[in-house]
Amino acid sequence: MPIEFAERTRRIPVYPLAGGYDLGADVAMLASNESCFAPLPSVVEAAAGVLGGANRYPDPSYAPLRRALADRYGIPPGRIALGNGSCDILLAAGEALLETGAEVVYGWPAFSVYPHLAAASGARAIEVPLDDEDRHDLDAIATEVTVATRLVMICNPNNPTSTALGLEDIEAFLRRMPAHVAVILDEAYCEFALTLGDTYASLELLRKYPNLVLLRTFSKVYGLAGLRVGYALCGAEDFRVAVDQVRQPFYLNAAAQAAAVEALRHQDEVERRVTETIGNRIEMVEGVRALGLWVAESDANFIWLRLPDDVEEADVVEGLTSRGVLVRAGTSLGREGALRVTVGTPAENQRFTEGLGRVLQGV
Repeated sequence: MPIEFAERTRRIPVYPLAGGYDLGADVAMLASNESCFAPLPSVVEAAAGVLGGANRYPDPSYAPLRRALADRYGIPPGRIALGNGSCDILLAAGEALLETGAEVVYGWPAFSVYPHLAAASGARAIEVPLDDEDRHDLDAIATEVTVATRLVMICNPNNPTSTALGLEDIEAFLRRMPAHVAVILDEAYCEFALTLGDTYASLELLRKYPNLVLLRTFSKVYGLAGLRVGYALCGAEDFRVAVDQVRQPFYLNAAAQAAAVEALRHQDEVERRVTETIGNRIEMVEGVRALGLWVAESDANFIWLRLPDDVEEADVVEGLTSRGVLVRAGTSLGREGALRVTVGTPAENQRFTEGLGRVLQGV
């Protein structure tokens, strides 16, 4: 008799992993929304500097990183959750908040991890379609909230569609949310969002709404995707306590914490990267639109485009891969006939737009 696994393992969708990592060095890696900027030398040195003590577990309070984030954002350390990437905090939130009979509401398509929360917990997932511009329809989401709703997730800017809503719209939505509903505002790409203004803007919402959580990461603009560091700024301490309670101990390794603390000291570099990325994003969007394709209004470090109805998505992805360009197929992200493309270096972006043009022309 084979091993019998829990029924929930059959419900949990497989995370859509990007392929092509074995293609060699001469590849434009535009599939995973990583930063094309390597960590600063001082960040690498900070991570390497703690490896000599790797025989010891990391400080379970993660005090250095909590203090650094508290100093930056003016949030008490006790209201800052940390994790092995923001996904770790998301999954812990699902475990802490959801159960059979509960509901979780989110727009779709959005971050691919969201469906895991209901599947793992037995809760009911309510996926609300995006509007015609591939933005969150907050009115439609609000109407789905009931007494059974425990969690609402708003990805802003939204992954995979790159679109963002202004904070005045978000606050109008929050005013409609019952106090028992936790609202996670997933801001993994907030540094790139001109619509939001700056990374401090949404903190004003946090001070008004104790049921709000701002979820962020060091994987994008800070260039630490390979080390996995996420954090959440919480409107109340009970959210942080709950997600910590359901997770394994020592969920953030010492090298990742040291790198994140050092990376926070270099906001001038963050600003430089954001400025360069936005400039490259504008050029990429213009290049794709010149091919006659619809592109969403991006506020992230990636773009979202729709392919013509008579073009097979798989053929385009395969054609780009054969030209050394990796992108993400829309089908794997919840929307057939689309592509999500990370903004890379100018050379990588040109390689993508030229390759896409040739694929569409059948050359």
